[in-house]
Amino acid sequence: MVQTASGTQATSATARNGFAEPRPGLNGTAPTAGLEAHLSRLEDEAVHILREVAAQFERPVLLFSGGKDSIVLTWLARKAFRPASIPFPLLHIDTGHNFQETLEFRDRFVRDMGGELLVRYVQDSIDRGRVEEETGPGATRNGLQTVTLLDALKELEADAAIGGARRDEEKARAKERIFSHRDRFGQWDPKNQRPELWNLYNGRLRPGEHFRVFPLSNWTELDVWQYIAREEIPVPELYFAREREVVQRNGTLLLNTPHIQRDAEDRVLQRRVRFRTIGDATCTGAVESSATSVDDIVRETAAARLGERAARADDKRSETSMEDRKRQGYF
Repeated sequence: MVQTASGTQATSATARNGFAEPRPGLNGTAPTAGLEAHLSRLEDEAVHILREVAAQFERPVLLFSGGKDSIVLTWLARKAFRPASIPFPLLHIDTGHNFQETLEFRDRFVRDMGGELLVRYVQDSIDRGRVEEETGPGATRNGLQTVTLLDALKELEADAAIGGARRDEEKARAKERIFSHRDRFGQWDPKNQRPELWNLYNGRLRPGEHFRVFPLSNWTELDVWQYIAREEIPVPELYFAREREVVQRNGTLLLNTPHIQRDAEDRVLQRRVRFRTIGDATCTGAVESSATSVDDIVRETAAARLGERAARADDKRSETSMEDRKRQGYF
């Protein structure tokens, strides 16, 4: 039995596989004509971009984290190329500190999508001396993913990495083009980007360079959840409000996992929380919420006054934290 968008209980093959199963429409009703047209336009644009990637690049990969944006992106990729299979592998950079539920969901979802999953591990980068692990209560492996990602793209000779980033997420991501150029060091220069007029995307590159491609650039968090509802896309239970044990640290609520190094000032609490983003457990904060269905999440998102990354501890290290990481090759 799983919770549906209308708040009722339902049993299905998807539920038996362990997915949370949202249902279409707000309050259990069909989407309005205006909303349907809006979502269809976004879907058409994303499908067009994904097909452009397949046409212009030789060895693209799709960056898959198990979060809602990469889930929607994979769903769109399957639509774009059906009845054929998704023509590029899904690449997950595993920090070793991911939510266990995310990893279990990842494997089930990719299998059901008929995709090929490649996983590269930050721990391997640490063992090879490519990166040095942080220490102390605020330590996280989130930033270390950059080196693992760049090494993986080089190993796979990938010329495009498709990501689920959206412009409404964060001010640095708002600067991205849909086809975002990276130099041979994997670095991004926000002042050196190509114009994108009339949906024309320039994928020309030199040896060693690659592109990051963002088909969901023009989507918002609300669009994503409304599309999930319309398409009945499964998502991890972490997105729904449940009673969970959390560690309160500097105003952020972190799920109390073995990866959290606590200090004397941390408080362990029981709270009804959910996650708006899903990433490394050591820096991905939860929000207090009563949203137990997709309809609830849509309403909550529509009323939200803080961005979805407001609870991300890694974004609070500096005013330019995200842009600094992106310049170095971060997602």
